[in-house]
Amino acid sequence: MSKPPLKPRLLGKQSRLPSSPADAVLDRVPNPHPDTDYVARFTAPEFTTLCPITGQPDFAHLVIDYVPREWLVESKSLKLYLASYRNTGTFHEDCTVGIGKELGALLKPKFLRIGGYWYPRGGMPIDVFWQMGKVPAGVWLPDPGVAPYRGRG
Repeated sequence: MSKPPLKPRLLGKQSRLPSSPADAVLDRVPNPHPDTDYVARFTAPEFTTLCPITGQPDFAHLVIDYVPREWLVESKSLKLYLASYRNTGTFHEDCTVGIGKELGALLKPKFLRIGGYWYPRGGMPIDVFWQMGKVPAGVWLPDPGVAPYRGRG
């Protein structure tokens, strides 16, 4: 992924699904409230990727929370970036942590966390959590809202 320009490249334009995360464009836009600490949350309850060994589909419920500094992730580019994993073989841990690191490098937020709540394969769910930074004092960080596995949903 290349460094984004100041103007979003995808917003307001017809866009095709990138063939892989490496081909995806993640855009950022200026934070209109850089003087205020707040949490922005993105939830992707139907995230999919492929097992790198078997090629079978893997499904997850992703929850991304961050406290921005100067930048916000542009939501259309994030949606297409996440969807680009659909045909990519990656382990749950690599995928979840990689998305978190990519967003962290793009946004340089005060705080970012990602929870990957993966549905079972072989009878066992694998949940992966990663964060950078600390939640600023006084910021309300809600629970991710994803129940422990009991047939999630």
